[in-house]
Amino acid sequence: MCTLALLGLAGTALSVGGALVEGQQSKQMADYQAKAYEQQARADAQSAAFDQSQERHKQDLLLSQARAQAGASGVGIAGSPTEVLAANARQGQLDLGAMLYGSQLRQNSLNTQAAISRFSGKQAVTASIFKAGSALVGGLSKIYDPTKAAASSTIAGTVPKRSVFFGGSALRTS
Repeated sequence: MCTLALLGLAGTALSVGGALVEGQQSKQMADYQAKAYEQQARADAQSAAFDQSQERHKQDLLLSQARAQAGASGVGIAGSPTEVLAANARQGQLDLGAMLYGSQLRQNSLNTQAAISRFSGKQAVTASIFKAGSALVGGLSKIYDPTKAAASSTIAGTVPKRSVFFGGSALRTS
């Protein structure tokens, strides 16, 4: 009987330990995923900065070419060519702003995913603690069940093998 109780206790300990380890592993995986999302957000920011730099350079070249063509054609810079150049510059700034905005949206999304991943890891640890507690209580209740203990003493009989009676009877042993 003692061996069964020890085996039950060992099984319970393994269940408890397994639940806790599972929670920690889930948290580690969630933290790793969060780091990956944050790394993607940083990479996106760097990529957007490079793209903006390239776009600014391209716009500067186009503006220089437009000025040179206007000057070469003999048309003065005042009036409509100036308005066209200014409109092109404004559109270029809008394009740069749109690139930055798109990058910020992607970065926010990735950072949000990182936060959700970390939260998921914390929830996994909490759930594993409750799972371990449940395994512990369930395992211990299987090892010692008071109803079984009472039933086994009833089966053996209410009168023990050796008993002492007081009052007119002698000491009796079976």
